[in-house]
Amino acid sequence: MLETYTETIRRVSDYAIIVNPDDNVAVVKNEASQGLMLSLPSGETVEVRQTVPPGHRFATREIPAGEFVRQYGQPIGTSLGISAGDWVTHDNMTDDVPVVRNLPEDLHTAAPEYFPEDEIETFMGFQRADGRVGTRNYVLIVPTSMCASHEATQISMMAEFMHYSREKYPNVDGVVAIPHNKGCGCQDGSTLDVMMRTLSNYADHPNVGGVILIDLGCEKTNLTFVEKYLTKREKPIQKPVFKIGIQDVGGTQAAIEIGLREVARMLPEVNECVREEFPVSELVLGVKCGSSDGFSGISANPSLGYCSDLLVRSGGTVLLTEVPEFCGAEHILANRAKDSTVGRKIYAMVDWYKEYASKFGAVLNQNPSTGNKAGGLLNITIKSLGAIVKAGTTRIEDCVEYAETPKLRGINLMQGPGYDQESTPGLVAAGATVVVFTTGNGTTIGNAITPVIKLASNNRVFAKMSQDIDISAGNVIEGTESIAEVGTRLFEHVRQTASGEIQAKAEILKHREFQFWAEQTVSL
Repeated sequence: MLETYTETIRRVSDYAIIVNPDDNVAVVKNEASQGLMLSLPSGETVEVRQTVPPGHRFATREIPAGEFVRQYGQPIGTSLGISAGDWVTHDNMTDDVPVVRNLPEDLHTAAPEYFPEDEIETFMGFQRADGRVGTRNYVLIVPTSMCASHEATQISMMAEFMHYSREKYPNVDGVVAIPHNKGCGCQDGSTLDVMMRTLSNYADHPNVGGVILIDLGCEKTNLTFVEKYLTKREKPIQKPVFKIGIQDVGGTQAAIEIGLREVARMLPEVNECVREEFPVSELVLGVKCGSSDGFSGISANPSLGYCSDLLVRSGGTVLLTEVPEFCGAEHILANRAKDSTVGRKIYAMVDWYKEYASKFGAVLNQNPSTGNKAGGLLNITIKSLGAIVKAGTTRIEDCVEYAETPKLRGINLMQGPGYDQESTPGLVAAGATVVVFTTGNGTTIGNAITPVIKLASNNRVFAKMSQDIDISAGNVIEGTESIAEVGTRLFEHVRQTASGEIQAKAEILKHREFQFWAEQTVSL
């Protein structure tokens, strides 16, 4: 009997992951069936009491009512009375967690351990007049309002069909537009500032070689307004620029014809810029997650974090946003700040966002979507603890507003929403020349001017959506690759993508989503 009994006991690592030794839950890999007997690292055994789906968790020991449920070594909820082996759900756990904002006044986090100069990897990029280095070379059509977005879209689509080809212009990546639904009937003040900052930073982006600005003419955000903003900005755009006023030239058809003519004229000049070799320290990496699952914070996000560390240690820049997904984990970020001043900025970002959300009757613990919850992300704390690791482990240098260019290399936090179609363009407007976007359930979003590399958290979704997802961290879950191995592989994929050796799947499929978060942002 004893021999038969021991044969039915399986190792917990074959069925689930205990993320941190201090955790009292294990995250299921595929499925843990009711009655499954598992041996724990402590030598004790636990019987799974209900069938638990992938990405969800069961208790590895009894968690009495009132005691914290822990994952990542951190509280993720409060037990209502959980027995060993129970599936942890909202039936037996509340979302209540302690809010501890300890921040030493003498906080000083050491600088990263930088790689020696001769060990820093290189990539092939496009250097601009201001010294920045791009990973792509686009002609960009920028409508100053929704009233010019149709014409901008038509110019870009027709120009790519009529005038552009990779064979004819091997150094140009395409002709793209960023249509949007903002401008004209909008409030003065911060809304306009955010809009103008976003549009002008796209026009001035190092991934853009030439720009056509187009307006209707009578809107609030017309070319005259844009020119005043650019003058006030004291940062002239040092690349070919042409301006079209739809009303001035006689309407839609005339504007499109002029736009096509100017694109044809501009393409040979933009094509003169060629790729040259630069250290990866010139890269700006935007890190993002969307349609996450219970594995995202265990495989994809920490693998991206390892990649981020490699870039920071090479002297590069990393941008992390989605402030709603700092909530519940902001104390970890704040204590990673280079000093207490930056730590307080991090708390201020989160507090501002909570107040902002409350004006619309929203609370941040409702952030996890239906797909997130189905995948095991039961609340914002679990989601945040897994999300922030995208930015690795090195210190946080500064905080910036939405679409604002950071002044310091290293990790910078950008104010912004969790909504993918607004946060991704914000990262690009802030200067990201490559974006890595992790996903658990699968997502397809791209960007008009910056490659967006998709990293899956599990092999199942990678196989199902292989035409949209570039690389998988699922082997971390399977136990056949380490986080360091996937992170190193991802870093090389980023380097090759930045060099133009390979395209991101979103580029191949021409995903060019663009929208911006035209709301007041926190004053940092």
